[in-house]
Amino acid sequence: MRQFNTNAVCIPSKHYMVDLSSVTDAIKKLVDAEKYFSINRARQYGKTTTLNALEKSLSEQYDVISIDFQTMTSADFSDENSFAKGLARILCDSRDLMNIPVPDRYYELLHYLTAQKEAATISDIFKVFNQWCRENPKPVVLIIDEVDTATNNQVFLDFLGKLRANYVMHAKNPNFKIFQSVILAGVTDIKHLKNKIRPDADIKVSSPWNIAADFDIDMSLSENGIKVMLDEYATEHGLMINTPAIARCIRGYTSGYPYFVSRICQVIDTKLIPGVFASLSEAWTQEGVDEAVKRILQEDNTFFDSVMGKLVNMPNLKNQLRCILLKGETISYLPDDTEQQILRMYGFISNIHNTIAVSNRIFEMRLYNYFIGESGKNNDLRQLAVANRNIFINDDGTLDVIKIMEHFISEHNVIHRDNTEQFLEQEGRERFLTYLSPIINGTGTYSIEEQTRDHKRMDVVIHYRGKRYIIEMKIWRGAKYNADGEKQIMEYLDYFGLSTGYMLSFNFNKDKKCGVREVRIGNKLLYEGVV
Repeated sequence: MRQFNTNAVCIPSKHYMVDLSSVTDAIKKLVDAEKYFSINRARQYGKTTTLNALEKSLSEQYDVISIDFQTMTSADFSDENSFAKGLARILCDSRDLMNIPVPDRYYELLHYLTAQKEAATISDIFKVFNQWCRENPKPVVLIIDEVDTATNNQVFLDFLGKLRANYVMHAKNPNFKIFQSVILAGVTDIKHLKNKIRPDADIKVSSPWNIAADFDIDMSLSENGIKVMLDEYATEHGLMINTPAIARCIRGYTSGYPYFVSRICQVIDTKLIPGVFASLSEAWTQEGVDEAVKRILQEDNTFFDSVMGKLVNMPNLKNQLRCILLKGETISYLPDDTEQQILRMYGFISNIHNTIAVSNRIFEMRLYNYFIGESGKNNDLRQLAVANRNIFINDDGTLDVIKIMEHFISEHNVIHRDNTEQFLEQEGRERFLTYLSPIINGTGTYSIEEQTRDHKRMDVVIHYRGKRYIIEMKIWRGAKYNADGEKQIMEYLDYFGLSTGYMLSFNFNKDKKCGVREVRIGNKLLYEGVV
């Protein structure tokens, strides 16, 4: 029986996968148009799996040379001779692994190149490539995966330069046969390599990869694609699962990031039975997805180490992200900013209406936990929350949000009674999240509705033991604004199918009345707290 996979490449016969045909069809159009391009996506974003599917979809019309630079060593990139012989070697070694075997004639030429005593050059490799393209019955496509292995090496730039020279020569003389298409895949955007490798004096405006076409194909997994994958899983296991609802929930958490989609499914399938749920049918629910996300947020693995570690070396951008999430600030998207480029390459941030945003809810939730845990400002509130944690849990295991708000208001106003209005407006939401975190830690999580995260208001959705609690946090700006907030939270309650909601206002009026009051609006019950 197939499994969900989060390690390396996914194989359709062994693993549950989202159908990639729409993506490979879109990429094939670029190949048909004779485009050279790069596929740059974050780690574990399904690049290699997509390339495998693409190779099969191209095989009827094209012959595909597919190689992986990870099979080359650092010594292979030390100089041109080593690179040329190393590349010839991996072509020979992969002779029987590609969809098309290397024809004998070219295999012999490449094998001779690896064995010759005299130095080999990149031009020697391209003599074979050019002859191959000229004589082959089908157009030839070259795919190189894991090009990051080579990105800090001058010989790789020379290799790109040779590809570019051939491309330009073909444009001048169509009878000069070259690769139908060249696809380079990796995390790093190789268009900026010259700035990394060459000293300033050698930087030229022209890049050896300025022939590359834009690659803007969406490789995230769609809600419908996730649903179809879950339908296959349910059929094979004989389960009745509400796959549309589960797919929508998974997509909401992940924004279609392939690793997180697979990891959520993998945790539900293998980690929650029988410890949390009695059966797979019970696990494949919204509660099961919430539990899987909670576990993923607590994982200490190389994936999070790789991504979160980037923030340590980028304190400026780290602070910007903190301001976006906790203060609702807007930070401009800057395409030429080095730190933003790095975090985009790692899938951490994205461009939303020319501002930067965290790319998915799991990253965002991990960041909230990171920033709240890192801050030492509110340890007094945190310690009080930890000391009183048990009183906030009802006998039936549900969360007593009213009591959380009451204690937070009371304790906050004692500890921070002398703070200025400006300080409260900047830090109030962080203080409440600091207070909330240890109460739900280990059992629940929280997320922020991104469309409400600004200076004026923030809607927090608490996920706790399969239940959701909506809390709107805002700055008090008068009765009319408060009424607008009530209307908006009513819409959220309808969306989540809830009848009770919560509001927490930071009020700077001297005659304010602190505490929590009950307000009934239509068939909804709203508890409004004032700090």
